[in-house]
Amino acid sequence: MQTHQLPAFRSATADDVADLVALVESAYRGDASRSGWTTEADLLEGQRTDPDGVAAVVAAPGGRMLVAELDGVIVSCCQLEHRGDHAYFGMFAVRPGQQGGGLGKVVMAEAERFAREEWGATEMRMSVITQREDLIAFYVRRGYRRTGDLTPFPYGDERFGLPRRDDLAFESLVKPLV
Repeated sequence: MQTHQLPAFRSATADDVADLVALVESAYRGDASRSGWTTEADLLEGQRTDPDGVAAVVAAPGGRMLVAELDGVIVSCCQLEHRGDHAYFGMFAVRPGQQGGGLGKVVMAEAERFAREEWGATEMRMSVITQREDLIAFYVRRGYRRTGDLTPFPYGDERFGLPRRDDLAFESLVKPLV
């Protein structure tokens, strides 16, 4: 984000699904993702998500797909799920050409504000691939804490991609929202 223009926020609709799939894929997979710092291309090949998965998030009761737009173009998104006293944060993507300029921090702050003020959530939780030390460090700088709670990577389920190594796992990160 080279300008200091703040994005406009809204909830995604079914009409946004194709654009959201393209955004998430561009931020995490393939050669296009290498222009940003959030790429998983060295860890996983194949898809990061698909239209059915994104459509399910957009339509989920108790959830919200937050979209950030600059000049009418979707530049970032994240999934929020209301889970009782906490919210789950996932499917976070920033267009590779917009990474590194503060947009991600702005989107995260809006997601946290929404979860706290609209849902009364006292904590935000997420899962991050443990090998993504740079990404985990970004979240730690934003106030998230590593829990040490690990979940195995779903090997064999191509909806999550094709692993390029056999030691992948997810770690839970948490942040108080009070």
